[in-house]
Amino acid sequence: MNYFLSFILAVSLTSLSYFFGSILTKNAISVLAAFIIGTSVVSLGSITEALGAPIWLIVLIPFPVGMFLLYLFMKKPLPIWFLTYITTLALYSVIHIIMSYFFNFHSLIPAWKLS
Repeated sequence: MNYFLSFILAVSLTSLSYFFGSILTKNAISVLAAFIIGTSVVSLGSITEALGAPIWLIVLIPFPVGMFLLYLFMKKPLPIWFLTYITTLALYSVIHIIMSYFFNFHSLIPAWKLS
């Protein structure tokens, strides 16, 4: 799969995890907000990778951005935001496991290859 398609797929799957994570906790954010978060997180990871950073930094750098943007879009107290973020992270991990194991797609968490 070429880089552009991998990027688009990673943005889509990341956005879906934020959207459905917020829905599951009954603190729904808009599809646009989820797309903005997904694009920001994946873009930052891609830029970090392009700069030649080590893999642990490529994985670590996008987390604070996603956390901050989710908090910004939700406009909820910290405990509710934290529950939503943990739910989103769990969904993101499940999506990664499925995509990595069955489709050999590792762009969501590059350092965590399961197949």
